[in-house]
Amino acid sequence: MAANTAPIFSAQGSLQWTAPGLTAANTAMDGTGTVTAVATGNAAGNAAGNFIQKVIARPLGTNAASVLRLFLNNGSTNATAANNALLAEVSLPATTLSQAAAMTGIEVPLNLALPPGYKINAAIGTTVAAGWMLTAVGGQY
Repeated sequence: MAANTAPIFSAQGSLQWTAPGLTAANTAMDGTGTVTAVATGNAAGNAAGNFIQKVIARPLGTNAASVLRLFLNNGSTNATAANNALLAEVSLPATTLSQAAAMTGIEVPLNLALPPGYKINAAIGTTVAAGWMLTAVGGQY
């Protein structure tokens, strides 16, 4: 049963994340190569798709500076460039682990309806030591 169809609103929250985090470099600008799925359009068995409001990137410790790239994938193999579209890229600062000061997180606003079967994949441009944890925040239709 479709929820709230005119206009459509999320029926319940959707939180998805990467585990354990991104550490390996992927310099491909077309979504091919090694990527990590951050969100899917049918998380938790949802057949109507998801609304993805934003992706939050948090450092897991000491890292060199890098870039985060988010790609929309149509649900097929990401090895075919035509299945991917670059959604956003954002600079990731160098970070230093501290037990006395917070490390800065980065929020990437997306505000997009993710159809069932589609994915948001992520890659970083340089290899980092501790890694970056990504969390997609949104709602299920």
